[in-house]
Amino acid sequence: MSIATSRLSAAELQALASYDSPTLANAMEACGRYPRLGHFVGYDIRCLYPDLPPSCGYAVTCRADSTTEGRKMERGLVQLWELLANTPAPTLVVIQDVGTDRVHSCHCGEVMATTMKRLGAVGLLTDGGVRDLHEVRALGGFQFFAPGLVVAHGNPLIFDIGADVTISGVPIKTGDLLHGDANGLLKIPHDIAAELPAAAQEVRAREAETLRRVQSPDFSPIEGPRKSEH
Repeated sequence: MSIATSRLSAAELQALASYDSPTLANAMEACGRYPRLGHFVGYDIRCLYPDLPPSCGYAVTCRADSTTEGRKMERGLVQLWELLANTPAPTLVVIQDVGTDRVHSCHCGEVMATTMKRLGAVGLLTDGGVRDLHEVRALGGFQFFAPGLVVAHGNPLIFDIGADVTISGVPIKTGDLLHGDANGLLKIPHDIAAELPAAAQEVRAREAETLRRVQSPDFSPIEGPRKSEH
């Protein structure tokens, strides 16, 4: 089992990762081919290591349940590791919680994160809980995007490997390109991914010019001739 998708080169992925997520979101808007909503997670998903640089990778999806007593399934976690092992890095593991009590769910800690990183993942996106915050930080370069921390893993089960999932209202398929940082996370359409760095640079240039005018001595919020033009 592997991901069949349109992939960027290592240099193109590095170029995307050099920009913050809000700038790329603005660049997507500037392309004018996509709606302004539906492609980014809300503030119910937090970046738990905001000091790390942006994470950029291809989604590897599954569902999980850690809060249903007595539920049993087989081989789900092994299948996730197999999919990650057969998917070119970088990847972002995406786990949708489908249990009975999401606020007490917990889907990843030190051992899971270490295995994910060993298999090429740069982070995890989930609408359930995670744990072992300090130990996962010590791995270096592995990001958590999650609602928050939960101390115990309950009855953890991983299943539906490669299934279409929804996180914070965003539909995500295995193979989708994701980008996230301290500000949040967004899904980048494959057909504009390669052109986004150039569009992002244009966004930065326009914003720099706007900030220069706002900070100039003759700035006025009212349209019309500036003081220096009188």
